[in-house]
Amino acid sequence: MGVAHCVFVVSDSVGETADRLVQAALTQFRAAVTIERYSFVTDIDMLERIVVSAAKKGAIIAYTFVLPELLVQVTRLQEAHDVQMVDLITPMMTLIQDTVQEAPRAEPGRMRRLDEDYFKRMEAVEFAVKYDDAKRVEEGIKQADLVLIGVSRTSKTPLSMYLAHKQWKVANVPLVPEVAVPKSLFDLPRGRCIGLTLSPDKLKQIRTTRMKSMGAPSTGTYASFERILEEMTYAETIMKRVGCPTIDVTNRAVEETAEYIVDMVNMERGIRL
Repeated sequence: MGVAHCVFVVSDSVGETADRLVQAALTQFRAAVTIERYSFVTDIDMLERIVVSAAKKGAIIAYTFVLPELLVQVTRLQEAHDVQMVDLITPMMTLIQDTVQEAPRAEPGRMRRLDEDYFKRMEAVEFAVKYDDAKRVEEGIKQADLVLIGVSRTSKTPLSMYLAHKQWKVANVPLVPEVAVPKSLFDLPRGRCIGLTLSPDKLKQIRTTRMKSMGAPSTGTYASFERILEEMTYAETIMKRVGCPTIDVTNRAVEETAEYIVDMVNMERGIRL
């Protein structure tokens, strides 16, 4: 019977970083090695019990600690119990600290929080795509953090995507005179809907450029002043019925408009920043 080999993966957080590094290293060997994982180790007594267990099994300890009180005890425990231990994060943190001349935060779990933020952003992006431009409109309105309404080419989609990267789930509804407005739009609470407007001249310019890019005649109804004024009058009526605040996006960058939307929504919801 062969010798049982074991690596203890120990962390003051979840330990995903250490686990991945150990797994990556083990792929370079044929030997069978088991891994025992110990997460959220935050006090000396807990750490010492793990070290004692590792000593009995002849295990290696691979650790990622950022809590200073644990780091200062590692060498003492290693020598006291004659255990092989490897620090997977401190050497890199030390180099970074020396380079940027800044002390580390010493907060366990920050990588996990970053991962959670990433997945929340991706969820919001998927939501924006799913409920873009009146797709499954009733469902989108009910689930959205925010609903953007306006006539065609008022930056609803780019704003939805930009806000999604700030973890806002945004649905957008185009206002077209020939298409009935979803009833659920009129039931939204304060701060859940924003109306987007644009100057007629700017909207005509944008629509004309759009028509040309699609190879369609720029003289069509879509880009005519008569049609634009009809749509904008209709949109203004709907926005007043909904009771939502409006933002004129004329000559505003998407980023600027998005920040203004967030500020406006927070004011509407009574949130002080």
